[in-house]
Amino acid sequence: MRIRECGDAAILVEVDGLDQVLDLQAALDADPVPGVIAAVPAARTVLLRLDPRRAGAAAAAAAAVRALPARAGRRAEAEELRLAVSYNGADLGAVARHTGLTEREVVAAHTATPWTVAFCGFMPGFGYLAGGDPRLRVPRREESRTRVPAGAVGLAGEFTGVYPRSSPGGWQLIGHTDAAVWDLDREPPGLLRPGVRVRFEQV
Repeated sequence: MRIRECGDAAILVEVDGLDQVLDLQAALDADPVPGVIAAVPAARTVLLRLDPRRAGAAAAAAAAVRALPARAGRRAEAEELRLAVSYNGADLGAVARHTGLTEREVVAAHTATPWTVAFCGFMPGFGYLAGGDPRLRVPRREESRTRVPAGAVGLAGEFTGVYPRSSPGGWQLIGHTDAAVWDLDREPPGLLRPGVRVRFEQV
């Protein structure tokens, strides 16, 4: 773990990989660090925004983060969300060929284990979900689509994700959900928040 000051009111915690990010996020959820007002995870970092009114907040937060106990087991206690998916995506056949699985086996693998929202990015409400069946690791499409519909469920690398609104995109599309994963009239607006566990269900 490497901790760097980031501006006047934040620290950046650098770790070795996504598993460590998830462990740190679970630890912060279980044992909030005084003075931290927001945690923003990414693939190999967690940015901690600090209360600018607290003197010495960066040093105190860094010391507290280093002292946090490992919380990998706490991931199982996170909020769990179930998303119904129609597995009729345009790239389902391509994913099957790439993985050596049948289309039915791709669906079974995607629904068999829970995924965890590791971090968000790309657009509001787009969660990068990790921890699924490693057989489903596939590359992005060689050429991105100019329009991917809202609700499309895709795979790219070690992640799965749900497009919150129509946009360009290069993920391999395997299905579609009618769930509104981003809604400004809801509090919070995003269903797919860091730490949330997701189980996909075939419909």
